[in-house]
Amino acid sequence: MVCYVTERKSLDSAEPAREVLARIRIAIEAGTDWVQIREKDLPGRELLALVREAVGATKSAVRVIVNDRLDVALAAGAAGVHLGGESLPAAEVVRWCRNGNAPAGFMVGVSCHSAGAVREAEAARASYIFFGPIFATPSKAAFGAPQGTVRLAEVCRSVRIPVIAIGGVNKTNGAECLRAGAAGVAAIRMFQQAPDTETLSEKVASLHRAGRS
Repeated sequence: MVCYVTERKSLDSAEPAREVLARIRIAIEAGTDWVQIREKDLPGRELLALVREAVGATKSAVRVIVNDRLDVALAAGAAGVHLGGESLPAAEVVRWCRNGNAPAGFMVGVSCHSAGAVREAEAARASYIFFGPIFATPSKAAFGAPQGTVRLAEVCRSVRIPVIAIGGVNKTNGAECLRAGAAGVAAIRMFQQAPDTETLSEKVASLHRAGRS
């Protein structure tokens, strides 16, 4: 599984929200499995519009996940919500969703940066976790030193829910994460710095092949 995590502020564009949508379309064409819309500072109306356009662009072939905003995810028909350290407690969100308030199959993911957080997410019955940063990356510097693939492998063995590796992931080291037991990889720069669909398609296809080997 390969996931594009959006970050419009790192895009060199006069209209970053429109550029994010363009990048989402490129990611879909390149064979990406999930798109995680990580635009937490966008006003609700703008975020809802962006997510709705992203969901419409996927034609249900790609799962769209929304960071933090459960209300926006549900209103836009997204496939799930992703929770961070400052989000609502995962156990409460999962309980609310499973109590008939969200569509069947609606996912609740959690970002984790320690073994304790991983165990808590599994106990909360999260659908999956993002674990990282695995490698050095500016976007995850605030979460401490890179965890590395040895630590990633330990985490993957310790839980039964899918573990998605994030943080400095690219075509080459993403394959290392998959060999370590990760169910998938997530990245920002690999998608946003790709010059065209053909280049990105080759990277995504390479990671898919690594996941099957």
